[in-house]
Amino acid sequence: MLVSCFKMTKSGVLFTLITLSFCYLAFAFEPAPLQDFCVAETNSSARVNGLACKNPMLVEANDFFFSGLHITGNTSNSVGSKVTPVTVAQLTGLNTLGISMARIDYAPWGINPPHTHPRASEILTVLEGSLHVGFVTSNPDNRLITKVLQKGDVFVFPVGLVHFQHNVGYGHAVAIAALSSQNPGVITIANAVFGSNPPIASEVLAKAFRVDKNVVDQLQSKF
Repeated sequence: MLVSCFKMTKSGVLFTLITLSFCYLAFAFEPAPLQDFCVAETNSSARVNGLACKNPMLVEANDFFFSGLHITGNTSNSVGSKVTPVTVAQLTGLNTLGISMARIDYAPWGINPPHTHPRASEILTVLEGSLHVGFVTSNPDNRLITKVLQKGDVFVFPVGLVHFQHNVGYGHAVAIAALSSQNPGVITIANAVFGSNPPIASEVLAKAFRVDKNVVDQLQSKF
């Protein structure tokens, strides 16, 4: 009898762990929509995890439409790249759908600096040019996974990992990115670390990067 109860207890614990694992997976992604669509009501003051829904009777075709990805981005800046996003901020019909996209233009030798999307994985397709791309795995390995892409090549950046793109050609390069969130977010590492408001204490950054405080001060002044 005792052995039988012990087996039942083990089975119950196993079932509970499996159930919890499925719950974890369910909550690891954005919630599925409970209606055909939820066009974002940008003027709403409602506080929700996302954007409130527009009255469906007032929805029109333009709520699901965006024009402009054929336009070349202005890359005359310090990094030599321009991202044209199409997230829920630009296309309100994306609200709750869990997808977005972007066009990235690169000047010759321009970069899309190391950054991360806290809420999305990204799949990048090269339309023109040659791009050196890569991402870094999490601690403790911090392994760099990198490859040079040509026109028509596709590369995936897993959610939350730091990644970059670098135009390694002499001509203009273009890529299209698809992301698994209507609001993927972006954290550019250098901007966040050296350009935070208010600034992170230079003593903290000097110790973290193992450099002299003057080096940190110089970097912070650039942001």
